Amino acid sequence: MKLTDFHTHTYLSDGVLGPAEHLRRLVVQGLDAVAITDHVDSSTIDHVLNSLDQIRYDFEEHITFLPGVEITHVLPSQIPELARKAKQRNFLVVVHGETIVEPVVQGTNEAAVKCPDVDILAHPGILTFKEAKWAEDNEVFLEITTRCGHSLGNGLVAELALKTGAKMVLNTDSHAPRDFISHELRDKTALGSGIPRSMFEEMFVKNPEEIIKRIIK
Repeated sequence: MKLTDFHTHTYLSDGVLGPAEHLRRLVVQGLDAVAITDHVDSSTIDHVLNSLDQIRYDFEEHITFLPGVEITHVLPSQIPELARKAKQRNFLVVVHGETIVEPVVQGTNEAAVKCPDVDILAHPGILTFKEAKWAEDNEVFLEITTRCGHSLGNGLVAELALKTGAKMVLNTDSHAPRDFISHELRDKTALGSGIPRSMFEEMFVKNPEEIIKRIIK
């Protein structure tokens, strides 16, 4: 199965590598497709959009690259406008969900899964059944994460996704090379979250292909 990761960071926000080195290292790591999704709010979104546009096609012969943003720690009411702005530039839109290890504004999960321009709700934390159902209705992918701390909610997210039919994607939220994904880490994280091997084809092949098609027409 191909190896993908649609939630990673560079020093355009709080990662340690520049975008070019980040992508080069992921090529060597063996990834087939990756998104750079640096943190944005109203004050930084233009800078990130403009910066990643400059490198959008530089590595296209080596890796499938999706430029993206992670809308982070904003008011829920701001999410639709910021997501629309990124989507108009053909960027992947991730929203930083209500992880249990950070003080994310309550209502962020709901605003994200109701927004037609959001692709992925990252590490949703204490997700509710209603939010998972909205994600299914609006085709927002729910993230299973390898990230320490954020991953404490994986079991609940997987359980609710399986009950509601919401689609899942497994990402790393990488900030440095030590965080990069491998086949072993991916598979063990999924199994530890309660996802059966029978779903691996859907989760690791079909769902990533759908995400890629949203950005690369």
